[in-house]
Amino acid sequence: MRDHTKLRAFDLADQLALIVYRVTASFPPAERFGLIGQMRRAAVSIPSNIVEGCARSTEQEYLRYLDIAYGSSRELQYQASLAARLGFLKEDSYAQLAQTCEETGRVLNGLINAFRRKHR
Repeated sequence: MRDHTKLRAFDLADQLALIVYRVTASFPPAERFGLIGQMRRAAVSIPSNIVEGCARSTEQEYLRYLDIAYGSSRELQYQASLAARLGFLKEDSYAQLAQTCEETGRVLNGLINAFRRKHR
C-alpha cells in the first residue's frame, strides 16, 4: 500500500481543508447548508480521496481516486471565487484560499500525469 503522508499533494490538500473550515466560519448563517457545506465537502473530499486511493490495491483504482480529488479541487476553486464575488470572503482570505487551492490542483495534476506516463 502507498503512504499518503509522503505525498506533497496530501499535505497541501490537508492544509486546504483547514483553511476552508477557518474562512467559512465567518460566512452568513443562511449559508450553513449552502455554500459553507458545499465548500467544506469539496475541501475534505480532496485529502480523503488521496488517502482512499493510496489504500486501494490496484493502480487503476489509485488513479481514479486521484482524478476525483483533482475534480474536487477544481470544484472548490469555483466555489471560492463565487464566495469572494458574493462578499463572503475578505480579499486576503480569498487570496490565501485561491493560492493554496491552485497549488494543490497543480501538484495533484502533476502526480496524475507522472503516474500515467509511468504506467503506459
